[in-house]
Amino acid sequence: MRRLIIACLILGSFTALAADAVTGRIVKVLPLFLDAQGRDATVPSLFERDAYQAYLREHTNQISSIRYAVQWKAAPSGTEKLKLRIELRAVGEGGVPKLKSLETEVTAGTFSQWTNLKLEGEDYKKIGSVVAWRVTLWSGDCQLGEQKSFLW
Repeated sequence: MRRLIIACLILGSFTALAADAVTGRIVKVLPLFLDAQGRDATVPSLFERDAYQAYLREHTNQISSIRYAVQWKAAPSGTEKLKLRIELRAVGEGGVPKLKSLETEVTAGTFSQWTNLKLEGEDYKKIGSVVAWRVTLWSGDCQLGEQKSFLW
């Protein structure tokens, strides 16, 4: 009987700790090139979007920026703000490696959410060709989720 009571107390303390922990994850990351008009596709169709992305990869002079569409999910944690961060590795002029980081504050909800992070203007021109990326979801100093490209 004593062992049963001790086991219940131990399990109860673990569930209390787990209830206070914030959980979250990165579901999907879509890096999309944008043309001078800010479009990732010419018509609203997934097939056409993929075809236009292939066209932009071949005609790099028509790319004005890159948008990372991130789908993420986190359990609501009261008033605590979450941070979505993307780190980019690129090859600049002359083969010089460059690093860039973008981040934004997000608020958790009941369902998964999409957040867009853009690299545009002078920052896009200076960084060169992005070869790898990593997206992380943070709650304070605690990393909740991560997704990275193949070359990271």
